Amino acid sequence: MGRSQLLLFFFLLSLSLYAQNPEWINYTYGCGIMTTATEGDNVWAGTYLGGLIKVNKSTGEKSFFNMGNSGLPNNRVFAIAIDSSGNKWFGTWGGGIAKFDGTNWTVYNQSNSGLPDNMVRTIAIDNSGNKWIGTYYGGIAKFDGTNWTVYNTSNSGLLTNRIASITIDTSGIAWVGTYEGLAKYDGISWTVFTRSNSGLPDNYVFSITIDNSNNKWLGTSLGLAAFDGTDWKVYNSSNSGLPYNEVTSIAIDFSGDKWFGTLGGGIVKFDGSNWTVYNYTNSGLPGNYVESIMIDDSGNKWIGVDSCGLVKFDGTSWTIYEISNSGLSDSRIYAIAIDSSGNKWIGTYNGGLVEFSGSSWKVYNTFNSGLPSNYIRSIAIDRLGNKWIGTMNGLAKFDNTNWEVYNSFNSDLSDNRIYSIAIDGLGNKWIGTYGGGLAKYDDTNWEIYTSFNSGLPANGILSIAIDGSGNKWIGTSGGLAKFNNTNWEIYTSSNSSLPNNAILAIAIDSSDNKWIGTYGGLSKFKDNLWVVYNRSNSGLPYDDPWAIVIDSFGNKWIGTASAGLAKFDDSNWTVYNSYNSGLPNNSIRSIAIDHFGNKWIGSYEGGLAVYKEGGVVAINEDKPNVSPTEFLLSQNYPNPFNPNTKIKFSVETRCGVSLRVYDVLGNEVATLVNEEKQPGNYEVSFNTQQTTNNRQLSSGVYFYQLRSSSGGGNFVQTKKMIVLK
Repeated sequence: MGRSQLLLFFFLLSLSLYAQNPEWINYTYGCGIMTTATEGDNVWAGTYLGGLIKVNKSTGEKSFFNMGNSGLPNNRVFAIAIDSSGNKWFGTWGGGIAKFDGTNWTVYNQSNSGLPDNMVRTIAIDNSGNKWIGTYYGGIAKFDGTNWTVYNTSNSGLLTNRIASITIDTSGIAWVGTYEGLAKYDGISWTVFTRSNSGLPDNYVFSITIDNSNNKWLGTSLGLAAFDGTDWKVYNSSNSGLPYNEVTSIAIDFSGDKWFGTLGGGIVKFDGSNWTVYNYTNSGLPGNYVESIMIDDSGNKWIGVDSCGLVKFDGTSWTIYEISNSGLSDSRIYAIAIDSSGNKWIGTYNGGLVEFSGSSWKVYNTFNSGLPSNYIRSIAIDRLGNKWIGTMNGLAKFDNTNWEVYNSFNSDLSDNRIYSIAIDGLGNKWIGTYGGGLAKYDDTNWEIYTSFNSGLPANGILSIAIDGSGNKWIGTSGGLAKFNNTNWEIYTSSNSSLPNNAILAIAIDSSDNKWIGTYGGLSKFKDNLWVVYNRSNSGLPYDDPWAIVIDSFGNKWIGTASAGLAKFDDSNWTVYNSYNSGLPNNSIRSIAIDHFGNKWIGSYEGGLAVYKEGGVVAINEDKPNVSPTEFLLSQNYPNPFNPNTKIKFSVETRCGVSLRVYDVLGNEVATLVNEEKQPGNYEVSFNTQQTTNNRQLSSGVYFYQLRSSSGGGNFVQTKKMIVLK
């Protein structure tokens, strides 16, 4: 085989390997178990935000199914039913229902079937195999595998179209719990029970279960009711051992004992005479908010606890199963930054800061670290690898060991709500606060800019970007400001084509175009020329871009607050949302792109998604040489460059490492790294303004040198790079 043939072989082989990788990966925070079902050796559990979990009862082995790795149309799974053929029917909150036969997925929704509403609360299967599907707004759909029959307030005895629960009795009668009472349907006529005409304690019927004597046990928001077809008996926290009145779930074991899940009081067992309560304080139950209970063939109780996972209780021991496929501490992701080692730093709404190495997760919060608040709005990483974290209670600096916190009490910061951070080529931190204006911090001194002492148009700073000339572009709640360290230029909807004065996001491309996200759409700005893109004149799905990043090909990736993700290549628009892709949620709050081109997408309640056309570079491929066998300095890219380039290097052993830039005369012009490094692969960014004398580099030839010491064998390697303006 010739050399060219060999190269072609390896190229095609690499294509086939990468083609096996999925285009989407979802990292979820399960949040809570909404429903469970048993099938042979497995338990299926539907989560509030994390898709599906299959747990092997014997081994505890878990499998996760979500929008990124399966045909599941939504990661909120509120209902599960299994038919006599072993098909699983999953009701989702927003994606309709999915049928899974173990191999293939079939989705039914409002667009392709007779399903009246995509928000499905409950599914029951009768003895004829008909599926009875209760929806949140559309009433009930009966599906026989071919035909759909819809029952709603217009054509049936239902008092409301909001369905909470359905159970079919041995006579084939459907018992329907709604938000406005209980309905009975025998196939011909409807009978409705409410607080007004029956002993039902409340009209909101969470759950229904029927015992061997055909008694209906009904869980409501004001207690429990037992109905034998004639008489009603009500149990509540005042007249019984029921610990809490909101009864969300009911199951009956082989002895006829009833098990009730409550929304605040844990679970309770009732044998007809005695009540036994299991809660957070007296048992292994990890929380008192119970969404579901199911009893398997061995009598084990499987309990879904809100925010606490899936719990198995065998009558003696308690086993808790983690319900997330990641170490995320919150499903609401507001900030993402990627360090030179490829670690992802993820800021959440209420779960603190999460570090993801590609194989392990670590959470930093107010309890286990120096983080001043668990609400993270912004993250920036400086050239030394320090993380600067903007929280709603001050600014934190983290060097991987120590924490320093800056706030209005110990620094010149005038507002502790840090919404944006950018770091210039000199290492100055530019910090945007929600109400206290803009702060510049050089690691020693603070300078504060407000609408009272500068040209800043408003004190609410929502976004900051820095161009290749060092100009700061500051997005405020009152317009856009350009600051060159001396003069201010202000752009508003009154004096420019800016469509709205609330500047949500700013990104700058390689041609120096500023891409500006506002509540009036997206703007492109350069040399006083404006182009506005909105949903009326472009493929932008909604006029609320919260996040903008630009990839190495110049494509703009725009995250909207309510309509998903858009890619714009300057000609064509491609929209990704929770209906047509593996994106778990349409409210995008943050985007970052790693050096393999994977897009890391943070959403509000959808957790973290990763996307790459043609296949995500697998996380275990993200660090191809975790323990390098040699020191190595790679050629910078791009080269020639202006103003930014990246330099990769490898460290074989733990040692002191320096990476410096020199001019052709041998004068040092910049120090990029000067610290001890662990073995690994690293990448640093270099900007032509990032010099020791604070002067921007002119066009010409420069050299960069990697040097090791203190255990590194005095390795030295030098390469050439070109600045071309």
